[in-house]
Amino acid sequence: MDIKVAVILVTYNGERWLEKCLKSLQNSIFKVQVIAIDNASTDNSISILKEFDFVELIQSKENLGFGKANNIGIHKAIEAGFEYLFLLNQDTWVYPQTIQNLVLIADGNPDYGIVSPVHFSADEKALDANFEMYWNRKTKAVSQVVDEVPFINAAAWLLPKRVIEKVGYFEPMFSHYGEDRNYSDRVHYHGFKTIVVKNSEICHDRIISRSFQKDIKQSKYKMLAEVLDVNQSWLKAYFSAFRSAIGLPKYFSKFYSLEQTLSMAVQLVGYYVLLKLHFLTIFKARKSYR
Repeated sequence: MDIKVAVILVTYNGERWLEKCLKSLQNSIFKVQVIAIDNASTDNSISILKEFDFVELIQSKENLGFGKANNIGIHKAIEAGFEYLFLLNQDTWVYPQTIQNLVLIADGNPDYGIVSPVHFSADEKALDANFEMYWNRKTKAVSQVVDEVPFINAAAWLLPKRVIEKVGYFEPMFSHYGEDRNYSDRVHYHGFKTIVVKNSEICHDRIISRSFQKDIKQSKYKMLAEVLDVNQSWLKAYFSAFRSAIGLPKYFSKFYSLEQTLSMAVQLVGYYVLLKLHFLTIFKARKSYR
């Protein structure tokens, strides 16, 4: 199969995972070029990346976050003529057939916009908890090996070049959370589907943890994604964000004290007001997605 695939790998202090991730890519049946964008790591990440001759390393002087760093790699790959881009987290590893099976499905279905493998946890037995939650919301089983889903987190996305040329790059207003949700919304707006390929697998070596500040940050990015959702009208999008500002503190109240819950409510309502004040920026972004 004469198809060029670039792996876009954003790294930041990833020495714990990088060697295993890169060796797994090296052993892929489908040969790939890795474009690694390092977000100013202070550990041994750079040295590890330089050990692999199939890695093209781009070193950022600052931590750009997930979306902006991926945008650099995406631009580089498209300029180099790659037909598919595989966005992969540094804390994952693939199997020899993972990428090949994704490309085989994607290449025969031009309406597939985001193509994802199945995500297992580090024990290689249990499904990754977040992935399992998203997969359980599947719209339909398209075939024995393909499920259509509303959304899958961007730990391992295969994106066809034709989709990127239509949808664009990641929205730079997001730094670390929410950019995959926003991109998924835009993919669907342009008529493409998000699918999971059941005979393609990765392992995601992470521990999902909760903290008060993290929940506030993720809630704000959820609200930002809602006002930017071009699938909804302007009014409905802002109403969705308002509903989140009111409803999310109620949901999180089971994890936090009354004082913390009230603090979250104040912060999210304040953020909603800020989104209203920046309506022109939001309007321009929504317009650019069309």
